[in-house]
Amino acid sequence: MPLIRVGAGEWYETRGVGDGITYIGEPFIKEFYRCNIWHVRGRDSDMLVDSGMGVVSLREHVPLVAERPCQAVASHTHFDHIGSHHEFAERLVHPAEAELLANPTRAGTLADPYVTDDIFTALPPEPYASTTYAVRSAPATRLLADGDIVDLGDRQFEVIHTPGHSPGGIALFEAATGVLFSGDIVYDGPLIEDTYHADAGDYRASMERLLDLPVRIVHGGHFPSYGRDRHRAIVRQWLAAHER
Repeated sequence: MPLIRVGAGEWYETRGVGDGITYIGEPFIKEFYRCNIWHVRGRDSDMLVDSGMGVVSLREHVPLVAERPCQAVASHTHFDHIGSHHEFAERLVHPAEAELLANPTRAGTLADPYVTDDIFTALPPEPYASTTYAVRSAPATRLLADGDIVDLGDRQFEVIHTPGHSPGGIALFEAATGVLFSGDIVYDGPLIEDTYHADAGDYRASMERLLDLPVRIVHGGHFPSYGRDRHRAIVRQWLAAHER
């Protein structure tokens, strides 16, 4: 049976998760493929961590992200994380994936082979077509290296370079609150370690680095958020399964 299409106004859902953070989701994308979009309120500017598939305008249909200056950070450059980055004036990414953000391809962003109608429970409004879906160019306005700070005025997030899932993967850690945005290097679900630019050695080094980080809560790139004990259990289990 063909999938129905839903209106643009139905495409996104939002909910507050505490700490001045709002979850933005695309509920008609199946959970495995659905990126968690995170909006963080700051005093001087806001921050967006990832931007979803971009099949419906994020700024138009989630007014929260357009109310104030907003730094759009790419945890990495796979299609499900950077689809709406072109809508933001400030676009931040690690240098290793700046070229993909500026010149995305279906293969480079993993739209091939993942983007088909099978990843949806209902389709975006016309004229969307999975066969012609493509991420739009969004050249970086700032490159983020390990140890850099994304400063919102009253909140500072440290950049942690976490290669492995992809070469320019990053996490963002706010020491004052123990909040970690982990991207796709670690979350509470099946981790993807076999992308075309994944690296097993880098993945292990990133996991070892994140193990003892004093997190209070982890907001991953996919699946539900979780606390410190669950974080350590996930990382330890992964490390045990990937012993050298």
